[in-house]
Amino acid sequence: MSRLTDASTTATAPDRIDHRVAPAYYIDTARVTDPVVRDLLRRCPTVFDLKPAVAELLAGRLGVPLPETAGTVEPGATVRGRVIVAAGAVVAAGAHVTGPVLVCPGAVVGAGARVRDNTVVGPGCRIGFGAEVTRSLLVGGVFMKHAGFVGDSVLGTGVNIGAFVSTTGLRTTSGPVTEPATEEVCARLDGHRVHTGQTKFGAVIGDGVIVPAGTVLQPATLIGAHTLLHPRTQIGGFFPAGSQGR
Repeated sequence: MSRLTDASTTATAPDRIDHRVAPAYYIDTARVTDPVVRDLLRRCPTVFDLKPAVAELLAGRLGVPLPETAGTVEPGATVRGRVIVAAGAVVAAGAHVTGPVLVCPGAVVGAGARVRDNTVVGPGCRIGFGAEVTRSLLVGGVFMKHAGFVGDSVLGTGVNIGAFVSTTGLRTTSGPVTEPATEEVCARLDGHRVHTGQTKFGAVIGDGVIVPAGTVLQPATLIGAHTLLHPRTQIGGFFPAGSQGR
């Protein structure tokens, strides 16, 4: 459960879930047909719970049945670790996939794409040349056909990621970068910090959002469903569903 904390203090407010951090604010869960993705969304009270839930799912600790590997791994693809390519999914020649990863039915990881640890590529997604995805949930129908990076993030249905778009998920405001990271990444709503409980968190991008080419998303960016984003070099913060993010 996420907590809202006044930005000027370290005191923690009483526990409550703001509807703007619920998965349903970003994703029309009623239209999600894939049983694994649907189960994940229903289990998580906040969007910040989804990334750790993906890791638990792929480790076999959620008790959610995973599909068999019955899809196509073309000769010349590099596949390492536990990678489940569901029936109807394709990992093309020249793609690199490092598990644990689930590629759902109808998804295509194309030549030159890289998908790695703790990622679910939802049904109908298209990951293209030069695109890298890691530690993320792509709910379905995501197009990321060009070079770019999505990490530690949740992308809803029908999201389109333009060329050279990048999420950033690490705080860099308190000294040298360390690995593993130690500083919690917080989102912001109404002048309050929202605790993600994670040291790396990229973005939540709601259904139908198009992210213009060349955009860099600051850590813990929250973009509501069907938001219209205008071209900018960097964006961050919270964008209400259906708004125009200038």
